[in-house]
Amino acid sequence: MLKRTCFLSGLVVVALVLLACAAPVAPPAAPAPAQPTPTAAVSEGGTIIVGLQAEPTTLDSQQISDYNSHRAAYGIYDHLLRFKDESTEVEPGLAESWEISSDGLVYTLHLRQGVKFHDGTDFNAEAVKFNLERQIDPNHPYHDTGEFPYAEFTWGMVKQVDVVDDYTVQITLKERFAPFLNHLAMHPAAMASPTAIQQYGRDFSIHPVGTGPFKFVSWTPGVEVVLEKNPDYWRGAPKIDRVIYRPIIEDQARLTELEAGGVNFIVNIPPDELARLKQDPRFTVVEQPGMHTWWLAFNHLKAPFNDKRVRQAMNYAVNKQAIVDNILKDTGILAINPLPPVVWSYTDEVTRFDYNPEKARQLLAEAGYPDGFSCTLWVPESGSGMQQPVLMSTAIQADLKAVGVDCKIEIFEWGIYLDKVIVPPEEAEYDLFAMSWIGDNGDPDNHLYILLSGDQWPPHGYNMGFYKNEEADALMREARVTLDRAKRTELYTKVQKLIVDDAPWIIIDHETQIVVMDRKIKGFKLHPTGPFRFENVWME
Repeated sequence: MLKRTCFLSGLVVVALVLLACAAPVAPPAAPAPAQPTPTAAVSEGGTIIVGLQAEPTTLDSQQISDYNSHRAAYGIYDHLLRFKDESTEVEPGLAESWEISSDGLVYTLHLRQGVKFHDGTDFNAEAVKFNLERQIDPNHPYHDTGEFPYAEFTWGMVKQVDVVDDYTVQITLKERFAPFLNHLAMHPAAMASPTAIQQYGRDFSIHPVGTGPFKFVSWTPGVEVVLEKNPDYWRGAPKIDRVIYRPIIEDQARLTELEAGGVNFIVNIPPDELARLKQDPRFTVVEQPGMHTWWLAFNHLKAPFNDKRVRQAMNYAVNKQAIVDNILKDTGILAINPLPPVVWSYTDEVTRFDYNPEKARQLLAEAGYPDGFSCTLWVPESGSGMQQPVLMSTAIQADLKAVGVDCKIEIFEWGIYLDKVIVPPEEAEYDLFAMSWIGDNGDPDNHLYILLSGDQWPPHGYNMGFYKNEEADALMREARVTLDRAKRTELYTKVQKLIVDDAPWIIIDHETQIVVMDRKIKGFKLHPTGPFRFENVWME
């Protein structure tokens, strides 16, 4: 969905190591990544045309709340820190080194000099202060230029941002926050041109300007977003000339475009076609274990979904393994937990809701619904990380009806859908809705706290079902300020057990990240957080 968001096993969260040492750390500046030397087989030029699942909703990275927008906007910007290739370990980005105070509250960032935004504006400490305060200070003169759904999660622990000199910034926290370095590599930490924001105001979302490897050219709604290479990029100019992102909502249509040559890189491959595509010499298939979770959320503020027995009954009623086997065709793995198995602290020692219709009927009767009830289930036609939302929801609908729960499905376009489900409690109209999440930073906090904490009800976060468990909330708050990895793991293990037993969601699977591309595209690597990094890619 909503992005985001932990693919690799053994993920390293540098923040914990650095803070636990309680000593200043100043990593060396990262060298520019190795670029392929042009030869007869590796040449410059060419265009990558990406078939996306849905239309982006914005190209202002600080306003992004969905995967398609993140992918389309990613190349325009650089971030204060950077996730390493194929990892959620951080490395220098626009901040080339940093120190952390012994109390873990003050982060001093030393910025890279000589970097310019695409419009010629200098990147410096004032630009960093502008970008962060634009998101978190309601009195900032350009705070009203956007909606910043990630700001509270990413920057809510920030007390103040101070310019020390032209290329030094200090960020002071209200309290210790274990994953903070990882937050400096997330999309709200993408640096945008203050000059462009001042020029375009709210229209900056359709006139984006960053410092990244690709410059924005145009956005034709419903047709394409076009980026071209930045020849002056500080890490070295990309080898390819341009990247084009085209929204193609229907999976089969996207595949047809690939095979016809209309696009040369696609996501969300129809599961039935994957085995065939792996044998096709025209294409390359790239896969990576997913930091992804797909679920149906209950509206906990509505009866009967405020009754744990009803939620558990509906979990027992759904044959989740059949969905993974027959619809997803093993392009995902069965989920028993909101946290993906590749994220550290994951435990499988939780309540299991295996397919058991009789148990479901028993619990419904105990809750006072022996004959079941009716409800509505909202589903997007497509969208970020949503896999096969209509087919999956239709299968769930049939399983629920078999135990007396009659859910009417309502289908929406992705952008409209997000506007309807990411709302404060008083505006929530849904009974159940389908959603997915792809981790942003490799930390358990990024799945458990932001999606299931009682502190994170919209508009302050993404707990869109309005679930609340006081004991779990207290444990998650403690885990956020604890620097010891072993202690955090212990806390998150308890949290998972509490939450899963409460059955706030019907959790289906963790998707495997898969793309299919023209075999001429070389050097591409999937990244755990989901955006496509084309700056080091070339075409034969």
